[in-house]
Amino acid sequence: MTNIIETKFGTLVNTSKIASGSASTIKKSGAFYNFSITLSKDDVREYSFTDRQRAENMRKILISHLEEKIKMDYKKHG
Repeated sequence: MTNIIETKFGTLVNTSKIASGSASTIKKSGAFYNFSITLSKDDVREYSFTDRQRAENMRKILISHLEEKIKMDYKKHG
């Protein structure tokens, strides 16, 4: 259960669910497949791909990177 961390308020949070919730679903817009990831309230990144499989793979990779970022931020600010 390495996905679960305890905040300084005592609540347990699942980092994979937080990271997954920060990514939108993949939507087709014209010839492109788009999704976005919210890193903070002021930092929303949007991505576009011409192939759905590439969009799905990149979305999974970015979610895993965001999960690691959440864990590292927790370790720094504990």
